[in-house]
Amino acid sequence: MRHTLSVLVENEFGVLSRIAGLFSGRGFNIESLCVAPTTDATVSRITLVTSGDDRVLEQVTKQLHKLVNVIRVSDFREVDHVERELVLVKVSAEARSRAEILNVIDIFRGKVVDAGRQSYVVEVTGSQDKIKAALELLEPFGVLEIVRTGVVAVVRGEKTLADSLGSEAPELAATHEGRIEREGKDADYV
Repeated sequence: MRHTLSVLVENEFGVLSRIAGLFSGRGFNIESLCVAPTTDATVSRITLVTSGDDRVLEQVTKQLHKLVNVIRVSDFREVDHVERELVLVKVSAEARSRAEILNVIDIFRGKVVDAGRQSYVVEVTGSQDKIKAALELLEPFGVLEIVRTGVVAVVRGEKTLADSLGSEAPELAATHEGRIEREGKDADYV
């Protein structure tokens, strides 16, 4: 089964490596990975997509919670959310096909972000299905290069990952040093 996970972590070196190691050590392939700081510069959000057995993924999620730098882990599978991905596609654009390429791009609400004598660089944003469909229609023109961001996801409505999801995570409280302290049975200083 496909899972989109969001992991809030302390923004420190080595954290991504430890998280990726947990997945690879259990035979899970990370299909998509996106990492960036949040509104708090000391915290980063890792959004990753993986597929696999639900039971094993549940164990991986529990082990993620045990990593010192992990603040919160949530699986978007059972939550109403929005997912998007951005793709940049360099496509061959000879004079006779330029208008047709622009029509295809318009169908997907994409845009040309660079134009050369023989090519366009096209930007398309949307679901993975939308990206796949756009690439299929651009393929006959000659796709020269593809760069994808990976999936990003956010919960719909007023809730945020930091305050509403991952009830299995220990309660958190900010300390005077700006770092996070876990409370409850899993207490430790992170």
